[in-house]
Amino acid sequence: MQPTAAVEQPAAAAEAPVATKSSDATGALPTFRWPVRGKVITAYGSKTNGKVNDGINVAVPEGTPVKAAEDGVVAYSGSELKGYGNLVLVRHSNGYVTAYAHASEILVKRGDTIKRGQVIAKSGQSGEAGSPQLHFEIRKGSSPVDPLQFLNGA
Repeated sequence: MQPTAAVEQPAAAAEAPVATKSSDATGALPTFRWPVRGKVITAYGSKTNGKVNDGINVAVPEGTPVKAAEDGVVAYSGSELKGYGNLVLVRHSNGYVTAYAHASEILVKRGDTIKRGQVIAKSGQSGEAGSPQLHFEIRKGSSPVDPLQFLNGA
């Protein structure tokens, strides 16, 4: 019996790369970092007592570093807003503002340029907080939005 010659198959044509759109092109929501790691103890929206929570409340030990959710400029740093205790507001270039309330200590001042992940405060129990926590809000202009739609895993 004669051995049969192996027939070489032509290489498969290279697949064309698939074009992908960036999140900007798709109109996707911007993402923000979690300012602290902890359990969400009060969600965004209506509460049973008839009040509305304009953000989320995250239980964390007193003194936990609070990190900026995104690059921005400190628009407010102080304790004059009733109920919020020590509060930092950060204005972001995309028209959003993030709020960090109930801090035991504020580490930035108005006008400071801050970077995503920078420690801007220490968590606490100031204002109307009944336990150590961070009250965190994201606002598009002056309208509050649900932060859980914008927070990513990092």
